[in-house]
Amino acid sequence: MSSITREAPSGQLSSRPDVESGGPLLNSRGHVSTGLASYYWQDQMTATGERFDRRDMTAAHPTLPFGTRVRVTRVDTGGSVVVRINDRGPFTPGRVIDLSERAAEELGMTGNGLTNVRLDVVSR
Repeated sequence: MSSITREAPSGQLSSRPDVESGGPLLNSRGHVSTGLASYYWQDQMTATGERFDRRDMTAAHPTLPFGTRVRVTRVDTGGSVVVRINDRGPFTPGRVIDLSERAAEELGMTGNGLTNVRLDVVSR
């Protein structure tokens, strides 16, 4: 089981076990999580009912409310993007977020397909 990192009220970081069914329980501004990001490009409907547009700055997350904005930062380079949650996923163990193709391109991760990231909730 992976662990997540949360920002405690004091500003210190702490870890606790991940939840089996849905990944990190990010739920408000200031919460932080780290893990593996992937991306997708397939034409489909999102869980919000909107058509997925691989050129939008959007992402899938298992638990965050739809419309939440999340800063996704590559751990190795420090590059970051802000995405809007509009879908559910990823459904592969160990992954914390599924980015649109455009967000992945801006992070420079399309060659590998996966990268370690930090997620910061910036607004709900």
